[in-house]
Amino acid sequence: MRNSRMYRIVIPHFSADGATRALAGLIAEGIGETTLAEPSILPVEGLAERDWQLLDGAHAIVLGSPTYMGGVAAALKAFMDRTGEFWTEQRWADKLAAGFTCGANTGGDKLGTLQQMAVFAAQHGMIWVGQNMVGQTGRPDQGALNPDGSWLGLAATTPPPTPPDTAPLIDPADAATARLFGARIARAAQRWHG
Repeated sequence: MRNSRMYRIVIPHFSADGATRALAGLIAEGIGETTLAEPSILPVEGLAERDWQLLDGAHAIVLGSPTYMGGVAAALKAFMDRTGEFWTEQRWADKLAAGFTCGANTGGDKLGTLQQMAVFAAQHGMIWVGQNMVGQTGRPDQGALNPDGSWLGLAATTPPPTPPDTAPLIDPADAATARLFGARIARAAQRWHG
């Protein structure tokens, strides 16, 4: 049974090797499974006017980028920079915001990327949604959730694929965490905008 009001959650992201795109898809699955919200996955390269309208009409915006040198990738940063007019007008004020990132190392300064996203959202007057996945602590191969221990957003460890032309694999613990994170964002949208 569908909720009488569907919330629009847009996931603008940049993905170089497919890992971030795969995480966006898993977050969207979690959103969709709640029947509270309708997710839209939106690569940030080459956005059209209708894409900006989709973002303007969103109840929540979930930013995604691999961590490069301790921050967001240049393509996501360019997207963020293009929102200056929205910032001036505070058009995204009171929308929900969240973020996700991935990198080849368990630490890998992914927190710096999530902090950059959170500051961006704060400047727009958005309300940040972090993680609440305690799950089973321990090793990912033992079913742990949130194996990187990130609370500001989703941080996943996605080693580069070998050979380079194979699709990246998302660890089952990170995949489960991504789905739960999507469901959390959908519930937050219902609570905040309901």
